[in-house]
Amino acid sequence: MTLLKSIVVCLVLANVGYFLWARGIAKNVEAPAPSVPAATLKLASESAVAAHVAGSEATSSTLSAAVEGADAAHADPAAGLLTNVKRCISVGPFRDVSEAAHAATTLRGGGYDPRQRVADGEIWAGVWVYLPLPASRAAGEQVLAKLKSAGIDDALEMPGPNEGSVISLGLYSETKRAQARVAQAQALGFNPGIADRKRTGNVYWIDIDLKPTDGLLNPSDLQGEAGRIVRLEIKGCPSDAGAAT
Repeated sequence: MTLLKSIVVCLVLANVGYFLWARGIAKNVEAPAPSVPAATLKLASESAVAAHVAGSEATSSTLSAAVEGADAAHADPAAGLLTNVKRCISVGPFRDVSEAAHAATTLRGGGYDPRQRVADGEIWAGVWVYLPLPASRAAGEQVLAKLKSAGIDDALEMPGPNEGSVISLGLYSETKRAQARVAQAQALGFNPGIADRKRTGNVYWIDIDLKPTDGLLNPSDLQGEAGRIVRLEIKGCPSDAGAAT
């Protein structure tokens, strides 16, 4: 019996030892680590080639977009600058047909194709030289007598530019003549005034089509006689401006 008990005890101890050994081994066994791709070396030249390829793809996309935009602009004429637009301008007003004809001849010599038309309007008539009229009638008659004795025979009383009357010393379309009359009156001890005089009636305009490359005209180039005062202006043609009148 003692021998049998010893065998049983040995078997129990063996089972316990095996159980403990199995449990210790299982705890120490770790799960397999995930596979990590092995690091590889890349040459600097290989990196440069990759960057060049990426840059080339981006540049190709940009160029494609630019080409598409250019094609769209070419297909739509409104997308670019308009080069066929004509500008019509009117030069004037001229007081009579002869002045308008002289200006038209000058313009034709410059390569333009002027068209003349008549319109109702106000036109500059000249520079008016005048003296204020004295308060008393007797003083006014004395001024007129003094002027006429000095050779200013065209002096006369007439309505002034403002309310009241003045003594007119002449209406001049030339600068030199107006200045000479002013100097003549000053030499007699007077202080004359000057003003622009205008009239209403038929006036003459010249319409011109300018090319896109043409610059604006200089009205002084259309002066008639040398020294003649001409109050010309340049503006856009009226919408109903037609061929020569």
